[in-house]
Amino acid sequence: MAQKIKQDIHIGGNIRNLRIQSGFTQEQVVTKLQLQGIIISRSSYSQIECGTYNIKISELIALAELFNVDFNAFFENLSLNSNLDTD
Repeated sequence: MAQKIKQDIHIGGNIRNLRIQSGFTQEQVVTKLQLQGIIISRSSYSQIECGTYNIKISELIALAELFNVDFNAFFENLSLNSNLDTD
């Protein structure tokens, strides 16, 4: 029997909200990240927002600088209990 691996808590929704609040498209964010030396494609960035890509610390630091926020903004309204199975 294969074990089903549950997706961990992800911050993609918060990153998407910060991008929208900053008035950027995904392509604009990727371009700005690339100018900072972060090698990332638009597809990978989209996966970050969808929660299917594990973000690197360097990418998180660059996004915090780009959106002019502290790291707490990425973790707002997230809870460990909201992701636990209740089976």
